[in-house]
Amino acid sequence: MSFTVIPAIDLRTGRVVRLRQGDYGQQTTYEFEPRELARRYAEAGAAWLHVVDLDGARSGSLDNLQVIEALARDGMQVQAGGGVRSEADLQRLFDAGVARVVVGSVAIREPALVGAWLGKFGTDKLTVALDTRRIDGRWALPSAGWTELEARSLDELAPWYAARGARHLLCTDIDRDGMLAGFNLELYRDLARTAPTLAVQASGGVRSVDDIVAARAAGAQGVILGRALLEGRFTIEEALAC
Repeated sequence: MSFTVIPAIDLRTGRVVRLRQGDYGQQTTYEFEPRELARRYAEAGAAWLHVVDLDGARSGSLDNLQVIEALARDGMQVQAGGGVRSEADLQRLFDAGVARVVVGSVAIREPALVGAWLGKFGTDKLTVALDTRRIDGRWALPSAGWTELEARSLDELAPWYAARGARHLLCTDIDRDGMLAGFNLELYRDLARTAPTLAVQASGGVRSVDDIVAARAAGAQGVILGRALLEGRFTIEEALAC
């Protein structure tokens, strides 16, 4: 089964940024221009680019759509999300050239709706994002840019989506996001056991190529790479090679 290394660009007001543990008050802004950074990844051999509209994730609108459209036009296959709340939002991203749309908050709050989208648009056109945080012994599911805690848990929703034909699942351990602490391998082993048909994308905490190898061994079929690449912990070439 193929394994995909996916560099990430998080956008806020059109600029490349990273947050610590999803906290909008702990932002690092990088001087990279989004399209130039994407071209660098593409030239190194990356086929996919993961783009997050952080403004949209909190506001519920596609605030960085123009930048996302420009990135999609440049030729990489773009997986993008943040602010997707309706079928009209999905269509706007598809029309902008996005290959796969990430649905997060709406996937937690309205699973029946997202289940219908999977049937309508196809399982390869959507990535369900169930980003999680360990609270009181359960994998809780914060939404709205990780600012609001929902009642459903990861252990409930991941198998639910698998049973309805979902193919792609992005799962971030929020407490490790942007922290360079390594992937939470227990999380991905749990998902491989409870929802084995899902192609899981590991995200949150990668610090070395060894972490990528470990995530693959834990059952992930892809990794999202953000801060470690931006800060030169390793290169995209090294990540692709492993």
